[in-house]
Amino acid sequence: MCAYDVYCFGKVLLELVTGNPGLGDGYDARIKEWMENVLPYITTYDKELLLNIMDPCLVVDEHVLIEVWAVAVVAKACLCPKPLERPQMPCILKALEDPMSVRLSTYETLRIDAQLGLVCSALVSTRMPEGVSGLGTSQANANRTSSNNNIVVSNSRSSAAGGTEETNPHGVIWDLPNLRIYSPSELKAATNNFRSDRVLGESEFGRVYKGWLHEKSTSKTGSQSLVAVQKLKAESLQGFVEWKTEICMLGTLSHPNLIKLLGYCWKGKDMLLVYEYMQKGSFDNHLFGRGSSIQPLQWDARLKILIGAARALAFLHAAKKQVIYRVFKASNILLDASYNAKLSNFGLAKIGPLNGQLNVTIQAGRTLGYAAPEYIRTGQLCVKSDVYGFGVVLAEVLTGLRALDTCRPKGKHYLFNWIKSQLFDKTKIEGVMDSRLEGKYPIKAAVGMAKLAQNCLAFDPKARPSMKQVVDALEHIAIC
Repeated sequence: MCAYDVYCFGKVLLELVTGNPGLGDGYDARIKEWMENVLPYITTYDKELLLNIMDPCLVVDEHVLIEVWAVAVVAKACLCPKPLERPQMPCILKALEDPMSVRLSTYETLRIDAQLGLVCSALVSTRMPEGVSGLGTSQANANRTSSNNNIVVSNSRSSAAGGTEETNPHGVIWDLPNLRIYSPSELKAATNNFRSDRVLGESEFGRVYKGWLHEKSTSKTGSQSLVAVQKLKAESLQGFVEWKTEICMLGTLSHPNLIKLLGYCWKGKDMLLVYEYMQKGSFDNHLFGRGSSIQPLQWDARLKILIGAARALAFLHAAKKQVIYRVFKASNILLDASYNAKLSNFGLAKIGPLNGQLNVTIQAGRTLGYAAPEYIRTGQLCVKSDVYGFGVVLAEVLTGLRALDTCRPKGKHYLFNWIKSQLFDKTKIEGVMDSRLEGKYPIKAAVGMAKLAQNCLAFDPKARPSMKQVVDALEHIAIC
């Protein structure tokens, strides 16, 4: 078989691994860019990175994971840009027939990276990747639930059931997504057939609806729970990618300051996510919203929300495999009835690499005003990029002004560019504080928060504090 046929076969394998159909027969710029973004997550040194691109329906147990990983390695070998370094089909066939039996010394012709000289066999050893030890075969089979041709681990999260977990203060990271699968009919009933008066919000990828789910109960009437149902636009390719990322990320993360993803539905063109309902909506609506229905947030409430959001980021950054949240802004912080902050929208989140930096495609339109300078310049991300975004939100909380507002006079569109000289001057800070606070805040605390914002917004990522240090600083400010 010629090298071009091997290349096309590799694209088909990549479709199977990622769940992204229709890459086509050509090699146009769009396909090339997509593959350039996906292939770096297939590596010899960190198997867990594959979870960033893997079809969530394949995240079942350790044996399925390692087989998908093996197929991904073969796909990357087939997609090698140098035709002569692509494997031959007999070698590919042997690797695919029995990926669990491949050893380090076998099939060394399956190179997946010509520059590094890495081989397929190094990725397909029988040892499970660190942090993906998962459930044993019998336990995984017992816990699996099938619906709509999708499979997930059951709702039990007890470690006694055999699942492994990584613990952090006040949070847990599970090996595999633990979500309920809903049917389209359940979610149609919950939202009254997605009626327009149930819409809570809308994004470029779809709408979020308020819904009532009927839960099974021993009583005749049963019970209902209030939820938020996000419905993805079927034609949105980027939305589909982020939809899957949301499942893989939030399905494995549990923390008091992270939004709880209850489950999902994937049936034909129906792609939906079901979240816990957040009574007070988004933080930015309270910060910037106007009208009689919007009550300005007092200083203590703002500080409480910031501490909760900071704890969420600190939890993500403290994980063995650091999670880079990527788009930290007030609109992604949701509030429950008691104004407890919960971080949402994990569609752009990434599992960080071992060297602490990750190259990604810049999402300019969705990060304007919040993106760290190194991300804008090079597309490189690290956990300190999240710290920069937190610093921008600190400035917004202090001033009551958006990070980016093109309605402001020329030269003042970007908040940080024109406010820093006043915000970071103790003698001028009162002149830029949010007028809706009506002066009801401790000046010492405001100065402390401005200083923290200044540190978070440092140009050099190394000069920024860690999120753990940010949490400590905010908790100290709270007792000022």
